[in-house]
Amino acid sequence: MVSSLPHPTTPSGRDGLAALLAQPAKAVVALDFDGTLAEIVPDPEQARAHPGAVAALAALAPQVASIAVVTGRPAGVAVRYGGFAGVPGLEHLVVLGHYGAERWDAVTGTVRAAAPHPGVASVRAELPGFLDRSGAWPGVWIEEKGRAVAVHTRRARDPEGAFEALRGPLGELAVAHGLVLEPGRMVLELRPPGMDKGVALAKYVREVGAGSVLYAGDDLGDLPAFAAVEKLRSDGTPGVLVCSGSTEVTELADRADLSVAGPSGVVEFLTELARAVREA
Repeated sequence: MVSSLPHPTTPSGRDGLAALLAQPAKAVVALDFDGTLAEIVPDPEQARAHPGAVAALAALAPQVASIAVVTGRPAGVAVRYGGFAGVPGLEHLVVLGHYGAERWDAVTGTVRAAAPHPGVASVRAELPGFLDRSGAWPGVWIEEKGRAVAVHTRRARDPEGAFEALRGPLGELAVAHGLVLEPGRMVLELRPPGMDKGVALAKYVREVGAGSVLYAGDDLGDLPAFAAVEKLRSDGTPGVLVCSGSTEVTELADRADLSVAGPSGVVEFLTELARAVREA
């Protein structure tokens, strides 16, 4: 291992990284998109992958079993915002969109998807009037995510106040339509149950037959993926947990084996990891 590659601070993390470096061709490197490969921005439609992300992924991808971007976004949107399509070296990349309900494969360039949950359409129709009745929160807005709907408070005059005030009522609305509420960084997402990054990641790791797994994320929605890696480790598959650092969410840093400074830190880590794999 080269000295410029950050060292995990936990024994499990060090074991996971050692296993990845020893047999990279059996490793899955999985990453969240927003906040991990792309900076968090006030308008999610303006989010784009860090300028160095594609090059770092293209350097690493040919050396590992797979790179998986695991995101709540539609798979096609993550591909466009990430700039992943048609990039030499990214043939081993997949995007598990909508928490695994959609899948884009770089080899085929196509998206496969399961049938949508009917509760999402119902919530989509009801949500504007529901928010109007819930109080005046200027700046709160709705993001249409296809298989989920998200309410953002980051642009509100009081982002945290709006977030806390809407969390309970939106949770009740979600339950009424057979959905669940997932809180994030100034966002409340209503989505079908059984859809989370942990389910998507564990299923994909089993499919690939991975010998080790690394997961990097930044938000509360990444905690299920962290839990999936912890379960895999307890079952004998080494793993590494990386936190893309944020002052808004501390839960991931508390459980991570390694923390880096946001998407720029993730890109630097991936670049050094690719170099370490070549030199191992």
